[in-house]
Amino acid sequence: MTLSERDLKCIWHPYTQMYTAAPPIAIVKAKGARLWAEDGKTYLDAIASWWTNIHGHGHEHMVQAIAAQAACLDHLIFAGFTHEPAVKLAEKLLPLLPSNQVRVFYSDNGSTAVEVALKMAFQYWHNKGEKRKKVIALKGAYHGDTFGAMAVSGRSAFTQAFESFLFDVIYVEAPVTGSEEDALKEMKNAVDEYGSEIAAFIYEPMIQGTAGMRVMNPAGLQQMIQDCKTRSIFCIADEVMTGFGRTGRMFASEFMTEMPDIMCFSKGLTGGVMALGVTTCTQNVYNAFLSDDRMKTFFHGHSFTANPIACAAAVASLEIFHSEKTLQKVQQIELQHKAFAEQIKTDPKVRNIRVLGVILALEIETPASTSYFNPIAANAYNFFLEWGILMRPLGNVIYLLPPYCISEEDLQYIYEAIKDFIRLQSK
Repeated sequence: MTLSERDLKCIWHPYTQMYTAAPPIAIVKAKGARLWAEDGKTYLDAIASWWTNIHGHGHEHMVQAIAAQAACLDHLIFAGFTHEPAVKLAEKLLPLLPSNQVRVFYSDNGSTAVEVALKMAFQYWHNKGEKRKKVIALKGAYHGDTFGAMAVSGRSAFTQAFESFLFDVIYVEAPVTGSEEDALKEMKNAVDEYGSEIAAFIYEPMIQGTAGMRVMNPAGLQQMIQDCKTRSIFCIADEVMTGFGRTGRMFASEFMTEMPDIMCFSKGLTGGVMALGVTTCTQNVYNAFLSDDRMKTFFHGHSFTANPIACAAAVASLEIFHSEKTLQKVQQIELQHKAFAEQIKTDPKVRNIRVLGVILALEIETPASTSYFNPIAANAYNFFLEWGILMRPLGNVIYLLPPYCISEEDLQYIYEAIKDFIRLQSK
């Protein structure tokens, strides 16, 4: 019995309609940007295994760091105890962040990093004796699948079954091309009307991933952050997808001079090889929880908070950024993406090409709805698998987000596959 057949007897996969889905592809090995399947076929990992992997699969420095830590200290309760990898990671990470970030809180993944951020913001105002229970979020946002993260994500088919359980959120337009004026107006109106009731504004800096890789105008987003700060509304930057070089800078928040109050990280935090979440905050946020009153304690934690092996992987990833000049690799990929964008920009079946760091996205002109459920997505997914490329289109949006180790030759191969798919749409 194959691994895929065994899987079908016992596994429930994410974002998958198990009744109609094809058998899963069994992967038995990965190295660099390439995956090896059980049947011997290879695939280029063009989406960094769901936006996580940075330096490539099986990077020797990562492997050695994980193995060494597992042999020394595999796990430890983090309430009342600490360990070297957690402290070392915080010491290495904080200097890379905006200068107002001074404390690190560990969790498990992107969704929980967002949950922590929201609870920090809500409890800050509770501890201060102020009733601030509203949140501002961007339309089309995605912040995760746990309940708090769902609540501040855009309402969609993903959240429909849980609508009655989610707290109310004030949604404003994202400052993308064509919506900037509306976005600024909606934010100003929200702040003017509800400012004293709003605990936080949460946003994906520069690019909304699940919404279709929508790139924002940094000046517009900066103005929205400034509007919030005039009313002491905390600004939460969700860097789960955008952090660690994805956008061409170490963090997407660097495109703005206004600094967030709270930041969320996961995915690329560990180089994409271990589950770990981090939420950082300012001294002001942290101070609100310091008290002789135990009820002002931040009562939040996870069994695997600050897992030593995951922290060691994150430390190793940051070391690779320095030793291999990783951001230079990102800049080279961005140049290749831009050259490819120039080649296809006049094709009538292509519109709204955008490039930001390692991210390339384009929309296929289609008569069907441009939603996540556009049937062209499934067609494109299977088409690229035939080419030996792992991609997961977002509706009619075809995008690349490869690990930074990908070769120029492999990128050119992916570009040729995209051009071939575009040609098929013209027939």
